[in-house]
Amino acid sequence: MLRGKFLRSLGPHVLEDGQICWRVWAPLAERVELILFPEPGKTACLTMTPEDLGYYSLVLPHIEDGLRYAYRLNSAELYPDPASLWQPQGVHQPSAVVRTDRFSWSDHRWKGIQLQDLIIYELHVGTFTEAGTFTAIVDRLPYLIDLGITAIELMPVAQFPGERNWGYDGVHLYAVQNSYGGPHALAGLVDACHRHGVAVILDVVYNHLGPEGNYLDHFGPYFSDRYRTPWGPALNYDGAGSDEVRRYICDNVRLWLEEYHIDGLRLDAIHAIYDMLPRHILHDIRQAADEAAARRGWPALLIAESNLNDVRFVKLREQCGYELDALWNDDYHHALHAYYTGERNSYYIDFGEAQQIAKAWQHTYVLDGVYSKYRQRRQGASARGVSGEHFVVYLQNHDLVANHIGYHRLVTRLEPATYRQAVCLVLAAPYIPLLFMGEEYGEDRPFYFFTSFLDADLARKVQEGRRAELLRMGWAGPIADPQAVETFLACKLSWDWPAGSLRAALRRMYRDLLSYRKSWRAWRDFANRRAILHTPQEPKLLELWRGDVEGGTGTRLLCNLTSEPQPLPACRPNEALLFSSEWAKYGGVRKPESAGDVLYPWECVVYGPSAWLAHGE
Repeated sequence: MLRGKFLRSLGPHVLEDGQICWRVWAPLAERVELILFPEPGKTACLTMTPEDLGYYSLVLPHIEDGLRYAYRLNSAELYPDPASLWQPQGVHQPSAVVRTDRFSWSDHRWKGIQLQDLIIYELHVGTFTEAGTFTAIVDRLPYLIDLGITAIELMPVAQFPGERNWGYDGVHLYAVQNSYGGPHALAGLVDACHRHGVAVILDVVYNHLGPEGNYLDHFGPYFSDRYRTPWGPALNYDGAGSDEVRRYICDNVRLWLEEYHIDGLRLDAIHAIYDMLPRHILHDIRQAADEAAARRGWPALLIAESNLNDVRFVKLREQCGYELDALWNDDYHHALHAYYTGERNSYYIDFGEAQQIAKAWQHTYVLDGVYSKYRQRRQGASARGVSGEHFVVYLQNHDLVANHIGYHRLVTRLEPATYRQAVCLVLAAPYIPLLFMGEEYGEDRPFYFFTSFLDADLARKVQEGRRAELLRMGWAGPIADPQAVETFLACKLSWDWPAGSLRAALRRMYRDLLSYRKSWRAWRDFANRRAILHTPQEPKLLELWRGDVEGGTGTRLLCNLTSEPQPLPACRPNEALLFSSEWAKYGGVRKPESAGDVLYPWECVVYGPSAWLAHGE
């Protein structure tokens, strides 16, 4: 095999001598031709050379960015490249060459961000700004830095049908969505983030591909006939031909991490990745990420979404683990959401007690091997011994707003004091916090599920599927049409927090709490934590510790879980009131900031070393 400049070996890639090698896996074809479109109305047809295991390749010199091309299989149909980096005219049209070796980078001193320093801001490129592009995000970076964010997490940007989509219907895993600005704009965003000291995490989908514009099955056995995900056929990780499918996915990992300088990947729904081989595909992904990290010079983070509550995913290989860096922890969210809203539909049937908030704080998972009413079986396993930085928690994320009754953001469902307390329990938690775009100032615009499929029949089926899913969740109201452009436009952030408003006060509280995560020693301790529920039979006061409280270097978070004032516990020796969610500057009722001997309704206060008031540790 010819050696390339980068680790990736599929699609058009640069060789060490500067030539371009086209390489495609097409074991179902007996003949593959590369069709070039050098200018309108002209084509060139070049026969590719067969290799072992069903690969075909061709090397050409002096190829520039933007050259259109496609593959012809068996002298018949033309298809886009399965490893296309750019689809300028959408999922069905020819691919285009992208010279990633000519990206302009200024991040040579960037060394990445350590796992424990992550404060993640999840955003959807199309709705985060009015323009809905990568370039428009750059203008918002100073705002995010002022807020205290250390990493942005982009919802999937792999090319999907049309111009509007969450991204989980992507069909070209290597191609950057054209309506967001394409490959060069994404590289520009990553470079700008690094200049500002912000990491970039990319959401990737390795469990399935979307239905429209998905031509992989014409090339080879990319999909399994033994497994099926809720969203379509599963990728073939353990059947005949699976070695090359695994290489296809690992090449995708290398592309994002090495050629785009992405700091980490968020792996979507790994519980829907089916692989029965002794070496799981997640091990291959970990190895590919480590190889890219070694070449570029800073760590590559792998964070996974999983509903299994299984800490083996973040344990070491010698502990029979997969060595991922962190897991999303839905239990923490569900415990808070069910308690504060009273919702018990669907999976919330397993949650809703104050004791579960305490358990989630101290032991990570609520369902840690106990019986789940929703699943009608035991769920999960203990997370004992695994430090908190290996889990990501959130008050909201894209799923938990849109895949929900009414699509309401939580700020529209709770009273301001209650919402502020819920925020504190996430931002002060002994885990990695994730914010969903706009929540920091109380954005009340919805975040609907939206699509722009070109196939009308498919669009109808998707709308019917959404209705059935929300009915299953208990929703009987009107359903926003995923295909309507108005549905998409309604989701764009308002970016509005007038001075003196509750929104401005809420944003200030977010900013302060995130600064405490960086400066308070106890809030950088992910191992030492304790939860005490006072009068558990009638929960009124929740006390949550971080750090060495007994040794005088920890903090105590005290939450009034009622709508009535409660006695404010006395400070310990050398302890002071460091924070209150009811301070007037946050929109609360506590005046002056340090006075009072009661906890106001739904108030959250923090006690810690009095010396921190002067030194801001």
